[in-house]
Amino acid sequence: MATATELQTTPFHQFHIDHGGKLVDYSGWSMPLHYGSIIDEHRQVRSSGGLFDVSHMGRLRFKGRDAVAFLDRLVTRNVVDMAPGQVRYGIVCNEQGGCRDDVLVYRVDEAECLMVCNAANRIKIIDHVGACKGTSVFKMTDETTTTAMVAVQGPNVMDLIGRFSRSIPDLKRYRFQTKQVLIAKFLISRTGYTGEDGIEAILPRALASKAVKMMLGNLEEGQSVVKPCGLGARDSLRLEAGMALYGHEIDEHTDPLSAGLDFAVSLDKPGGFIGQEALQKIQEAGPKTTLRGLLLEGRRAARQGMSVQAGSSVVGTITSGCLSPSLDASIAMAHMQMDHAQVGTQVEVDLGRSTTPAVVCKLPFDYRSSS
Repeated sequence: MATATELQTTPFHQFHIDHGGKLVDYSGWSMPLHYGSIIDEHRQVRSSGGLFDVSHMGRLRFKGRDAVAFLDRLVTRNVVDMAPGQVRYGIVCNEQGGCRDDVLVYRVDEAECLMVCNAANRIKIIDHVGACKGTSVFKMTDETTTTAMVAVQGPNVMDLIGRFSRSIPDLKRYRFQTKQVLIAKFLISRTGYTGEDGIEAILPRALASKAVKMMLGNLEEGQSVVKPCGLGARDSLRLEAGMALYGHEIDEHTDPLSAGLDFAVSLDKPGGFIGQEALQKIQEAGPKTTLRGLLLEGRRAARQGMSVQAGSSVVGTITSGCLSPSLDASIAMAHMQMDHAQVGTQVEVDLGRSTTPAVVCKLPFDYRSSS
């Protein structure tokens, strides 16, 4: 683990300090876990709006004659048929079909794309691109440290943005616009990782402080629609929304079909992609597991690696778990064997010193039922 002096800092680092952020080491970056209460921040996002510093995420720009075709070969989703201004979620696989990373691909124009990847996997993906490039003609630029990235999420966010932009609230989901402000460019997409509406913005590093002040408004007087939130709330929000986290629901040894991410895989892609043959074989044989939600009795949270049982048999493995602030109940995601993955199936979760009953449920969780 990196020491405090080795940690990378985002353009919002001083903001986190000034507003009482509890800073932790996250994939080599100094990031806020919370600013006081994870539960309060979670509920703030579900009820109004929250702002997340996501500048630690990798931002790689691909530009040149073969850029689009190369990414089409690298990612499980079709890239060549994307329209400019479109965003797609996909997986970068290894030859065995395991997940190197899950990414967002932004189609800028006919010869340019942007890829956003996980912070912990950025160097791995850069090396993978280099190993696979061959004679392809394009230039990849790592813009992670020269830009900032912020997510603004919540039911009141688009109304707030509408006060200073007419076009952004009209964006469809998984679409983006590039805005020119003086000599600076902002990329704003209608994407997110919380299950709420909102935007993610990529902007020049030098403008980060001004942008966050504009979005938060008069934070000191507590009148803002949007308040700062940390990694803790981001994790509980994405778990309620049934969204995979690399290192939990997916990794190099887990293929996307067995992790319930078949929607992100285009097995009929004409040009093929790395890992496609392996995934086609898994599809033909039938995945042995899938990703499901679990609703546990009691208030103890399940942790990654805990077993899910049916009688004396292990039928699944917990990937993520928490006490849901929205449902006020213990929830988890798990890789479940297909014959025990039907919604409504009764199972037990081994919590270590004891087991607790649980029921298999659909994803995302019905976190709006309490509102």
